[in-house]
Amino acid sequence: MIHSPSAVPDHRTRAHEVVASLSTQEKAGLLFHPILTIGADHDPDAPSPFGPSSRELIVDRGIRHFCLASIPSPVETAAVLARLQEIATSHGSRLPIVFSSDPRHSFLSNMGATHRANGVSQWPEPIGLGALDDPELVETFARIVRDDYRAMGIRMALHPQVDLATDARWARQAQSFGSDPALTSRLLSAFLAGLQGPELGSTSVAATVKHFPGGGPQKDGEDPHFPYGREQVYPGGRFEEHLLPFRTAIAAGVAAIMPYYGMPVGLTRNGHRVEEVGFAFNRALITDLLRNELGFAGVVLSDFGLITDAHVFGKPFPARAWGVEHLDSAGRMARLFAAGVDQLGGESDTSQLLRLLDDDLVSEDRIDDAATRIVDVMLRLNGDDSGSSVPDVALMPAREHVALGLHAQSRAITVLKCPGNALPLTSPRRVHVRGLDPDSLPTGWEAADLENADVAIARLSAPFEPRDQYFLEAGMEQGSLEFPTEVVEQLRAVAAQVPLIVSVTLSRPAILTPLDEFATVIVGDYGASDTALLDALTGRVAPEGRLPFELPRSMAAIAASRPDVPGDTVAPLYPAGWSANYSSLEGEGASR
Repeated sequence: MIHSPSAVPDHRTRAHEVVASLSTQEKAGLLFHPILTIGADHDPDAPSPFGPSSRELIVDRGIRHFCLASIPSPVETAAVLARLQEIATSHGSRLPIVFSSDPRHSFLSNMGATHRANGVSQWPEPIGLGALDDPELVETFARIVRDDYRAMGIRMALHPQVDLATDARWARQAQSFGSDPALTSRLLSAFLAGLQGPELGSTSVAATVKHFPGGGPQKDGEDPHFPYGREQVYPGGRFEEHLLPFRTAIAAGVAAIMPYYGMPVGLTRNGHRVEEVGFAFNRALITDLLRNELGFAGVVLSDFGLITDAHVFGKPFPARAWGVEHLDSAGRMARLFAAGVDQLGGESDTSQLLRLLDDDLVSEDRIDDAATRIVDVMLRLNGDDSGSSVPDVALMPAREHVALGLHAQSRAITVLKCPGNALPLTSPRRVHVRGLDPDSLPTGWEAADLENADVAIARLSAPFEPRDQYFLEAGMEQGSLEFPTEVVEQLRAVAAQVPLIVSVTLSRPAILTPLDEFATVIVGDYGASDTALLDALTGRVAPEGRLPFELPRSMAAIAASRPDVPGDTVAPLYPAGWSANYSSLEGEGASR
């Protein structure tokens, strides 16, 4: 049973005592963090899509951390997690489970990155919070996330993501705050204040800041979930700039940090060439830099799937063991612990770690060291909660939270092009709509065919290249940022008949150059319902967003830019920080 850490002056001392009381097998189980998918009728004895049953993982392997993938409603989730906790606290170490989650309050859905809101309030993607640059709002949002997670039984967030969006092609920008390291650090501080509080405790959700040391500078903008995206490059020499948010996280007492998949290529630091292996396998970056130089004392949780090559739902999914592909799974595991990783994301083979221990390829001291950091976080989360209460899951989502999220969606919208008095749309109109639900039009407005319309409104998503060779690849927005020619020409024909308003969901930058030629108004949203978009277009809510990254003029300009340098394309169509609502930008004029 876990005792309150408030009874002793040093949480880490109590963690040492707990670890010392565990068997080697129980300690080994703490060093794994597999994925768990549950339904309302979850059977703990049934095999999962990823292999063993949840009971086997909890009881036989001693695992006490699970990342939740698909889940049912909040009420059903809370009931299932409570049943799994009963199994955990009555077997083996008796330690409770720490359930974790990727973001769950936004619009995008990708099993490997984020989940569309279901039973919780819906907010713009984090990149939209970057467009607003409102730390108070971010802290409020983080408190809502904290309370929703705690109500369901989730105590660890596998976010926030603080990679700088410095290459326009990269697939993961929607979950970041933008390309500016100072803005990212400012919003990160606010998010941690809301999620963890002034210190990690019984009312906190433990944050995992990712992806160390910054995942934005991908060669050709490709994503390192896949073999073609394994290289991360720094032609502009900006490695230290990408580190800034992690320095902020450490100073704020973040519970965990997750290294990225990529491998640094051509990186020299302190006069030494950094080995070209994936960040989690890289002792120079995990132990020497993160631990010793930056002083991080929390948990290093690896990104998921670094050891075991797999086929998932019929698709290949090679382990992201970049630079050490030649090692077998045992060699990869040993290399991760030697580099300084404490916990293995997406893995569950505890027997392999025990074999490494028997063969003296991983030491007992190393296991104890990692387990102590992990138990330290568990003790803090499960400390004295006599003065706190868990939010009522039956009341989710709270009406005021839904309203706040909707308002934030509208506020974050960035007006990119708006001549004269084109906005707001102040009187009832006959509207030709494309990609917009006609039922969302304001009272008194009318959906009309093109010939009878006063104005046209078209909603578009940022372009990407569909790919589906590997598991998760179909859900990643990668490749070209150019709209298909047929889409451009269809909208050009619309604009030839009526004024055209185009809204583009900027989950990543988009090449708007051809649309800029004929659209009367262009706005960018970062995850917004049709109602939220129309609230902004009609002036019901003032759109306040500024571009959190630049919108390049062409793919050729992107190809000629340096992936680690923010705002590095020549003559961008719209620079970072731009909004047509404001007469000037800091440090430059508003003209393009």
